Amino acid sequence: MDYLTTARHDAHRTLDVTVVGEALIDVVTTPHGRVEHPGGSPANVAYGLGRLGVATGLLTAIAPDARGTAIENHLHSAGVVLLPGSKSLTRTASATATLAPDGSATYDFDIMWDLAPTVPAYFPKILHTGSIATFLSPGASAVKSLLEQAHRHCMITYDPNIRPALLGSHREAKAIFEELVALTDVVKLSDEDAQWLYPRKSLEETGAHILGLGTRLAVITKGAEGSQFTSAAANISIPAVKTTVADTIGAGDSYMSALILGFLTRGTEGFAPAVLEQLGHIAAAAAAITVQRPGANPPTLEELNAAVEANAHYAGA
Repeated sequence: MDYLTTARHDAHRTLDVTVVGEALIDVVTTPHGRVEHPGGSPANVAYGLGRLGVATGLLTAIAPDARGTAIENHLHSAGVVLLPGSKSLTRTASATATLAPDGSATYDFDIMWDLAPTVPAYFPKILHTGSIATFLSPGASAVKSLLEQAHRHCMITYDPNIRPALLGSHREAKAIFEELVALTDVVKLSDEDAQWLYPRKSLEETGAHILGLGTRLAVITKGAEGSQFTSAAANISIPAVKTTVADTIGAGDSYMSALILGFLTRGTEGFAPAVLEQLGHIAAAAAAITVQRPGANPPTLEELNAAVEANAHYAGA
């Protein structure tokens, strides 16, 4: 049984999802040496959507250099369209990730983010953005302008993916975040993001606060502790899928991709409590697949369906 269904797309089909944000090269440093992977949270989400068969385009800023070409080829391998205007830099950004023994990563960035002012030719069903692209000037203002144009025409999903080393003051970053939340339908953030933004609030209080800023659904992921969904109609806890961790790179982005697919396939039923619970389990399964393998390597639709079915069978055994 397929828990999720979506049609493969051809080059002439209107895109269902547009992702706006940075694409970069993750330089992963391990005890065994350095390995380079295409990355950047928005690019990872776009790639994950492509792997799940969703017609997806990425609006980003890379350079026509070797690293930019590697990113473009990586996206194309999943069927993701690199949107016009994305090759605008002189050097493709990079992030050096150092892995801890538990597989978690810390990052040092070499990034410049700029995005030409854009007037959409059409609005997709869902526009996703987040991460560095929504905070780092000068490009952040162009991203906000896009959300202001789009939020009355399509669903907006947002993952702040906080990188403190690249932000200004806490006060400035929180103000930017809260202004953007008011333009969204779904905000997904990690428990680390939530604790950095609102150190005096519990995760439950933070979910309620974000909902009060104007979004319709707040999702807080908690790693091995699962995730929390807060909407006007529900407050749901979803357990994580137990698995062996290679590293955590791209896990949150894979989770986000699976959520977006769920919203696409569920339509207006997407925020019903029973549906949110099912989509939470599907997103958790996607993240679990990703952490089992090195780098941001999200599942295909076939892999995800198989994992969800196996998890359901195990839970019912």
